[in-house]
This record gives sequence, structure tokens and C-alpha cells, in this order.
Amino acid sequence: MVAQVLRHLPRSAHPDLLVGHEHFDDAGVFRIREDYALVQTLDFFPPLVDDPFTFGQIAAANALSDVYAMGGQPLTAMNIVGFPDKELPGEILVEILRGGAERCEAAGAVVLGGHSVRDAEVKFGLSVTGWVDPRRVFANSGAKAGDVIVLTKPIGSGTMTTARKKDLIDDAALDEAIAVMVELNRGARDAMVEVGANAATDITGFGLVGHAFEMADASGVTLEIQANDVPLLSGALRFAQDGLLTRTYRGTQSHLGERLRVDGGVSPTLANLLCDAQTSGGLLISVPESDLPGLLAGLQRQRTPVSAVIGRVIPQGDAAIVLR
Repeated sequence: MVAQVLRHLPRSAHPDLLVGHEHFDDAGVFRIREDYALVQTLDFFPPLVDDPFTFGQIAAANALSDVYAMGGQPLTAMNIVGFPDKELPGEILVEILRGGAERCEAAGAVVLGGHSVRDAEVKFGLSVTGWVDPRRVFANSGAKAGDVIVLTKPIGSGTMTTARKKDLIDDAALDEAIAVMVELNRGARDAMVEVGANAATDITGFGLVGHAFEMADASGVTLEIQANDVPLLSGALRFAQDGLLTRTYRGTQSHLGERLRVDGGVSPTLANLLCDAQTSGGLLISVPESDLPGLLAGLQRQRTPVSAVIGRVIPQGDAAIVLR
């Protein structure tokens, strides 16, 4: 929704604005001096899981991820809260904020405070400020033909949390998805910064295909994704087959239209799953093939959930994303 609105607004112009909203990047980047720039982002949403502490962790990890995707280090965070205080006890909000604070501490960020409003529905997230060397910013607009595409977390969190909301699985069956969503993308950032990359983004609300499209569109290239090489959470494909997807997958497919091509060897179910919304997903990194061994070695040292080569960048064609 925000992307559609921003298209109708004038673009900000400033010599120190290094990354704005023109390519729908993960965060904005504003240069303070030659070797120091601020990275700023904001994200919040309703609960995906029952446990308030875990929800706070997931929401915080999701917001912090935007800074990591730019190659930055989180510095400070401010809580954003919507809470029905007349319907729910305050202890629930305490646990949500405690979960968020735990992830911020793990990221080395300081929680400065925040703002709350009375709301009919619980919502939580963070406004995060980080820093990055302006000469080493990883935007989504630098992918080049010949690059290899690497993913650092499995896909399927939207499908798994939908199954839990419908009581088709218990809390234990959601453990894998929760562990992935709570995991910070700091290790993936560290490996990427050490080796270098041409472009990066994180996989969140628009799903793998949606965020890959943003990278392809911003870079003027086509991303060719080997659908069967994309790592999936256990059970995600089975639940997708049963139609347990968020509404995002239809919106992504409608938005891309003919700019998304799905070859005959890719099942419709898998294509739908790769278009489905994710929460606190991994980094999608476009790296020169010569640097691939170093990146994979770094990701393995950092013990990222996965370090999967899922495709390549080719010269721009009629389709921006090709699922093979």
C-alpha cells in the first residue's frame, strides 16, 4: 500500500540522501560525513504467534533486519505500540516490550523509549536508527548480469503462521518457523560485508518473488530463480497445497503480471508459496560469481539458517522474475 502511495509523491532531493524511497529499499540512508551515514527504518504489525514475548522478539528482529540488509549496524530503537488496554492486561504489553528489548540488546542497539496508542488490535514494532559507511552501502539497485543469488533463511513463515492461526498445528510444530523469524540477520550482514556484494534486500512482506522483483526492477536486470532450489520450512509446501497462504501471494502475482514468468516445471503451489508474505526472512544477496565461495564460507561460519544459491542475474528481458 505504501509503495503505491509513494509513487504519487515528489522524491526528496538532498546531496547527502544516499538511499531514498525511489526503489523501495529496506531503509533510508543519509550521509552525516564521508565515513558515516545514518540508516533509518520503521516496521510494525499485529501478532503472528500467541506468546507475547516471542511476538516482541519477532517484530524487533523484523525491524532490525532492514538495517542489516543495507550493510548497517543498529544503534537505537524506539517502540511503536498499539494496545487495547481496556480489554487486555498490561502484563501482556510488558512481555511484548521485553521480547523486543531482548532482540535489540542482542543486536547491540539501545531502546530509547517509544510511543503507544490505544487500539482495537495489538500492534508492535520498532523505529530503528543504525549507521553504515557511506562507501559500503548495500542497496537493492546494484545487481549485475552474471551475479549469483544467495538466500540466508528458508521460506514459508507466512504459511506456517496461517496454519497455526487456524489451529491446524500446535505451538511445537511452529518452533522451526519461530526460530527462523527470531534469528537476527547480523551474521548474514557480517558475511556480506566481509566479502562484498552488488545488491541486497531482506525478504519480508512481499515474499521472495516480490522483493526479488524490487531488486530486478531497481537494477534493470532479470532474476532467474531455480524454484526447487529455494529452501523451505518443514510443512510449508504441504500447507500451501491446502491453500493456507496469506493474501499477499495474489497481490504480488497481480502486481507483477507478465513481469513474472513461471516455467512449466514449477508447480503452481510452489510458485504461490514463493510469492507469499514472509516475516523476518533472510537476506537475498546478489554477488559476483567470483566472490560466491567466500560469501558461502562466511555464511557457514556465521551459522546462518541456510546459505542457498537459488538463482542468477541475467540481462533484462520481458520478465523481471523467471521461476524455473
